[in-house]
Amino acid sequence: MSLAVSLLLVALCAGAGYGEEGTRAQKAGHVSVVVVGGTGDLARKYLWQGFFQLYVSQVSGGNTFSFYGGGLSPSEQATPVLFEILKAVTCSKDVSQDRCAILKDQFLRLSQYRQLKTLEDYQELARHIEQQLQQEGMTEAGRLFYLSVPAFAYAGVAEKINSSCRPAGGTWLRVVLEKPFGHDYLSAQVLATELLGALKDEEMYRIDHYLGKQVVSKILPFRMENRKFLDPIWNRHHIERIEIVLKETLDVKGRISFYDEYGVIRDVLQNHLTEVMTLLTMKLPANVSNSGEVLRNKREVLGSMLPLGKNQAVVGQYQNYKTEVQQELNKTKEYVSLTSTFAAVLAHIEDAQYEGVPVLLISGKMLDERVGYARVLFKNDVFCLQSHNNVHCKPKQIVFHFGHGSLKYPAVLVSKNLFKPVLKGGEWKEVTEHKDVDVLGLHISDYFVQTPTTEREAYAELIHHIFAGQKNNFVSTENLLASWEVWTPLLSALRASFPRIYPGGADNGDMLDVHLRGKEIRFNSEAVIISPDQAGGPSASSFQVMQGKFRSAEMVSAWSEELVERLAADMQEAAEAAVREGGIFHLALSGGSTPLALFRRLVLHHFSFPWRDTHVWMVDERCVPLTEADSNFHSMHEHLLQHVRIPYYNIHPMPVQLNQRLCVEEDGGAQLYEKEINKLVNVSSFHFVLLGVGYDGHTASLFPGGKLNETGGSLVALTESPIKPHQRMSLTFSAINRARTVALLVMGKGKHELVTQLSRVKDNLEKYPVTWVKPDNGRLVWYIDYDALLG
Repeated sequence: MSLAVSLLLVALCAGAGYGEEGTRAQKAGHVSVVVVGGTGDLARKYLWQGFFQLYVSQVSGGNTFSFYGGGLSPSEQATPVLFEILKAVTCSKDVSQDRCAILKDQFLRLSQYRQLKTLEDYQELARHIEQQLQQEGMTEAGRLFYLSVPAFAYAGVAEKINSSCRPAGGTWLRVVLEKPFGHDYLSAQVLATELLGALKDEEMYRIDHYLGKQVVSKILPFRMENRKFLDPIWNRHHIERIEIVLKETLDVKGRISFYDEYGVIRDVLQNHLTEVMTLLTMKLPANVSNSGEVLRNKREVLGSMLPLGKNQAVVGQYQNYKTEVQQELNKTKEYVSLTSTFAAVLAHIEDAQYEGVPVLLISGKMLDERVGYARVLFKNDVFCLQSHNNVHCKPKQIVFHFGHGSLKYPAVLVSKNLFKPVLKGGEWKEVTEHKDVDVLGLHISDYFVQTPTTEREAYAELIHHIFAGQKNNFVSTENLLASWEVWTPLLSALRASFPRIYPGGADNGDMLDVHLRGKEIRFNSEAVIISPDQAGGPSASSFQVMQGKFRSAEMVSAWSEELVERLAADMQEAAEAAVREGGIFHLALSGGSTPLALFRRLVLHHFSFPWRDTHVWMVDERCVPLTEADSNFHSMHEHLLQHVRIPYYNIHPMPVQLNQRLCVEEDGGAQLYEKEINKLVNVSSFHFVLLGVGYDGHTASLFPGGKLNETGGSLVALTESPIKPHQRMSLTFSAINRARTVALLVMGKGKHELVTQLSRVKDNLEKYPVTWVKPDNGRLVWYIDYDALLG
């Protein structure tokens, strides 16, 4: 490559905003671009225009191109369709009409349609590319495959590319993937594994078009350029809240088959809005062009987020959605879809910089306006007694405005009572002449406003990044899985939730307004979510928390959410009483899935729980290493212990692994744990023991048919489970029944039959071990939700 061409390439990439990381990897030569799904809707609207702009920008840069539109249809059928799409591409305003006509003609001559259905089709494409390179004596720079096809086809296409179209050594291969990247953590993991079997992670470009929006890609540079102003205030002491909002006025007609499976959280929040959140809150990299550092810092944010559960989200569905589903999916009139078309989620980042700062992620269809923005709202400690319109009393905020809405154009806005932002380079300009509009509570004249010198479309931006080999604005496998790890529990928690029905547009009024209470979010106004007959049973408001008797012991019953709230409050009350009395609280917790909702409740709400004076013990443990996911201690640590301030020496895991062996009787693990209990717990009497009950009537790891009456007065024993892993360690009835309070938590419709049986049977250790839970001098309280109690 000549020095002149090298300098031209660098200038072109720098002009388009690409860092040196991307330009270093480039070499001039021939580039084959293959759009698989080249006649589809996305290709028609955005992709071919983006590739045409790439061609225009690189035509004098030493590279040559071939463009292939691929699809399942035969060539004679699809070729005219493709060329109708290609004829519609346009040049930017700075290109003359004559030059544009020449460039379009060249672009059309370099393009062709190929049927890409079978492995043989891909092999034939590879042979064609090789022949073209040889005949014209060209050096190959790279091959770019854009997969504009459904996600289920990714793995198959990737395998065909790998086996037949991979270029020779030294030539790059880049494969672009459109969202969705999975449906939840497990499906994303499966898809990632399949793709990594055919492609290297650095060869994959998972595209999130939001990262191509000029304002979104400006967030990190803006934070870097204005560090001297932002460093003192970009923290929990000054930020009141962060809002990331995408409002849309359209419905989802024509997309129901996709939308009813994915919904608004998977469609927008898990990807677009989460990516914006990480850009706003990540640790600033030393170099914004260093993809590795940027992606690593984003991943740290995702790993620091507090768990998202049912109390951190509210969901809605526009009124006509049900009819649209019935029509497009051919459902009966009785069919009810629980898919959300609106969601507001409250997130928190467990980090010293942002601790306690609410992060709101909101999106919905059929809202009052089309607009997208991210707002950082700062606390204002100035009070104006008379001059309420004084600039110092107005909201202090920075708004990254993605476009549309009253402002129309993309912009970064900084309220004038904060600072005047730095303006660097020629790509952004300051706007000083304004129309009469308000943006989020402030007149436009109350902001310093910056906007791009030239507006560029997001897909065109990202296509340039792909060509330059710059991965900052794409989603890596690790970051994708980290994001799904955050969102999957929430999606599971909302699976059976009825969304609030809203009429759509201006008629929504205040129906979708939310208010924050601690780390919970709620709709601000009361509204009927769905009628009891539609829900198939009584509405949530039909019952309050009830107290009564079950098997001659105390019983508390409520809907699951209120029940867990009550249990957590009772546990804290017992803890505070024990600490007042003796300065210490001994709490024994069972494993399995039963206590997870309680753990989340304690983490997110009970900030005054006396954790520093609490000792946490295990009721039972599976005989697996404590670092494995099957371990009860591992689950407890993940969902509770790492999120609360409890001294490490107050945590007592069961010693199931001694001498590099698991639960070997002669190693004496049970006796060791019993000795520790006797040493630290007064008269070996725990203040509070939490138990669950299995479908077979077992509790702790005390199973039907076990030799439970042979444990004598021992407090801890090795037991056998009918389910893998079979070996367990468990507190015995002797230890459980010495406790001051024993709580038995039973939840879910699946437990209704068991609860019915237990209400009728007599004590039966052999068949129902739970019937032997009878505290000698303490209280037994059954916490049973309505699903389990009433079915």
